[in-house]
Amino acid sequence: MADEKDRLGEKLRQKEKAEEDRFFAEREKALLEKMRHEKTADAEQDLRALTRDRCPKCGTRLDAVLHHGVTVDECPSCHGVWLDKGELERVAAREHDSWLGRLFSRPR
Repeated sequence: MADEKDRLGEKLRQKEKAEEDRFFAEREKALLEKMRHEKTADAEQDLRALTRDRCPKCGTRLDAVLHHGVTVDECPSCHGVWLDKGELERVAAREHDSWLGRLFSRPR
């Protein structure tokens, strides 16, 4: 009878140990996932800072240039022109009869 009591006590201790191990494994997994997410967000932010005001084609720093009253970003290397939000609409507003003006003046 005493031997059976010890076996039940041992089983209970094993179960408690297994539950404790599972708790810490789940907690560790959640912390690792949080760290991965933070690392990914930091890397994305660093990448954005490195590529800000750079030509998407060749990576050269863009220059702000005034063309017909609209300030656009121009690459001095490959001569690509990049428009920020609103700049294309301002160009299209002056060009009522062109395809660009018709594209932006049609009802949405």
